[in-house]
Amino acid sequence: MLEIRQQYSFYGVLLYIAATIFVLYMALETPESNVWNGLFWVIQLFISINAVAKSFLQESRGRMLYFYSIAGPRDFVLAKLMFNSLLMLLMSLLSLALFSLFLGSPIEKAGVFIGLVLLGGWSLSLVFTFLAAIAAKAQQNAAIMAILGFPIIIPQLLLLMRLSNAAFNETMRVPVTTVLLLVALDAMVILLAVILFPFLWKD
Repeated sequence: MLEIRQQYSFYGVLLYIAATIFVLYMALETPESNVWNGLFWVIQLFISINAVAKSFLQESRGRMLYFYSIAGPRDFVLAKLMFNSLLMLLMSLLSLALFSLFLGSPIEKAGVFIGLVLLGGWSLSLVFTFLAAIAAKAQQNAAIMAILGFPIIIPQLLLLMRLSNAAFNETMRVPVTTVLLLVALDAMVILLAVILFPFLWKD
């Protein structure tokens, strides 16, 4: 409920999405499918940083003490993961709609690509929520996010780009084992958050 009340953050991310995609439209108009795909996932990365990573970093010490008094660490981190996942899924669908509106839609298999967008948005939200929880306890928050986040996220983004290439080609199939690998990585992030966050909570 507290996250929902902070509507300025939500509208700020919406403005960021619309402005970024509009600038791409002015610069490129109708890019090729591989350029379209790469730009989309890079935008998803920065949307995740703006929308999700701030979930812990913007919390004041007083509010964290309040959370400490009313909730346990596992309930708290699971609630953060759930809310940020829903937020990122919504932002992913909105960015996909705006991309299709401004830059055209070279997608051949819309259902496959939408599924990958939802999976990718969920993956990005889980990783950055967990990293934000760690970075919030450090003094150099932005530096910690960059140091911890990008080495983990870049391989994941490259994997998502390769998977989504199948949506731009009628004859290409999405490798199910790779999708299952992404789901397993997401499950591992949730498990690590549940196990490790109580140690951060005590501090």
